[in-house]
Amino acid sequence: MLAYVLDACREAGVARIYVVVGFGAEQVKQQFRGAEDIVWAHQAEQKGTADAVLCCKEYLQDFEGETFVLCGDGPAIRTETLQTVVERHRAEQSVMTLATAVLDDPTGYGRIIRGADGNIQGIVEHGDCTSEQLGIREVNPSYYLFNNKILFEALEKVRPDNVKKEYYLTDVLSVILGAGHKVVAFTALRPEEAVSVNTKEQLSEMEKIIQQRLAQKPMNNGVTIADSDNP
Repeated sequence: MLAYVLDACREAGVARIYVVVGFGAEQVKQQFRGAEDIVWAHQAEQKGTADAVLCCKEYLQDFEGETFVLCGDGPAIRTETLQTVVERHRAEQSVMTLATAVLDDPTGYGRIIRGADGNIQGIVEHGDCTSEQLGIREVNPSYYLFNNKILFEALEKVRPDNVKKEYYLTDVLSVILGAGHKVVAFTALRPEEAVSVNTKEQLSEMEKIIQQRLAQKPMNNGVTIADSDNP
């Protein structure tokens, strides 16, 4: 799964790749032993997504530029989507840009909270949602692009004030907005791009999505594939 994410990043022009690993780290690293463009950062204790990003602090704290933060368990990611995020981020001169998705069933995803003006006000994790917020279908699939310096400044202010007592990367949004910086959230993902694989059922669904993508290019070139789910 991680290979698809890394390939999409490379094709989108990402220059440096940092992968945060924890449980099963050596097994993951072994699968990419020949990849010289990966820097491995270790999260000794899984204390949340914000803590995971902080594990890269020694490498990135002085970097002047843009940093993507993405999940390694979302193999349906597309290069085109990442490129669109970069274009929007730069055009809007944003400090933080999120690509969102609208799902028929948003169960399990953080919800995008918008104000009357349509601008993003916050992200609420599923387990922390009110009954009203659970009805929101626009979700956060964790496709972020940040001004790197401001990202790491904001990470230091995140606190585990939530049901799971974890350090959520989504709380960086409130810190950045509170500092008066511009944040842009726009719907850019196809529903399948939002899927993270956490169960065998989700893995099976993802395999079908990837197989259909693999079949698409030869079919567009005139090849007949009787069963595109099994190219």
